[in-house]
Amino acid sequence: MELEIVGISKQYKGNIWGLRDFSLACARGVLALLGPNGAGKSTLMRILATITQPTEGRVTWNGVDITKAPDDLRAVLGYLPQDFGVYPNLNAFEFLEYIAALKGLDARAARKRIQELLEIVNLFDARKRPLAGYSGGMKQRVGIAQALLNDPQLLIVDEPTVGLDPEERVRFRNLISDLAGQRIVILSTHIVSDAESAATDVAVINRGRLVQHAPPERMLQEVDDKVWECIISSEESTLLRQEHLISSTVQRSDGVHVRVVSPQKPSANASPATPTLEDAYLYLLSGLNREQAL
Repeated sequence: MELEIVGISKQYKGNIWGLRDFSLACARGVLALLGPNGAGKSTLMRILATITQPTEGRVTWNGVDITKAPDDLRAVLGYLPQDFGVYPNLNAFEFLEYIAALKGLDARAARKRIQELLEIVNLFDARKRPLAGYSGGMKQRVGIAQALLNDPQLLIVDEPTVGLDPEERVRFRNLISDLAGQRIVILSTHIVSDAESAATDVAVINRGRLVQHAPPERMLQEVDDKVWECIISSEESTLLRQEHLISSTVQRSDGVHVRVVSPQKPSANASPATPTLEDAYLYLLSGLNREQAL
């Protein structure tokens, strides 16, 4: 199976471009789509989910243009949008039965699949409660379950861990990793640790353009010997922030524990640290912002 994006652009009213000349090929595994708010991630996912059409370019699924034959992709697609909504008067089981019927699934097979998915997303005990009484995180888990109803070959999830507590987020990451072997998973998120734990590939999008596409390990290599940790005072942290890229700060009793991404040693007491994907991502974006400011 192969999903190929070729020169996609999307123009909105007022000559606003959500995407510009975006090209990418996806194979089995988890592709994490990273980028700031407004970068074009959701626009791209809506095009891939056949909800909207590109202004320019094409997307093919196994060689077939999805604009000309959207049903070929829809039959094997699972999609969780960022603004996923539910019917509040239905319970989880009823809602998933309704979605299964819309997808044309056999009723008996669907009921068995729904029970399995409710167990996977840890909602089986709450399956008879009206969705109106669900928390935001519980509704998000219902959204994950509906995206998996038809055992999709292409799974697209937009900010799937928003509203999930840490334990639920870990469960979702493990689920995505388990699913990745036999399908293409596209995960859009602003939580870089989600991408770091599950992604086999990372695509960084900024201002509607693809700026990097690489395995996580290659991105990490770009910040080898560029990540530092040091303990400084609050006053020193303000000055350090003006001169260097700070990826994290933590207030402790002995001072501010600072993580710095810099080609040069940022302070006398700084020591080398192991890079994370978030360090690499922030370093890439900071370089792009400097280029655009010139």
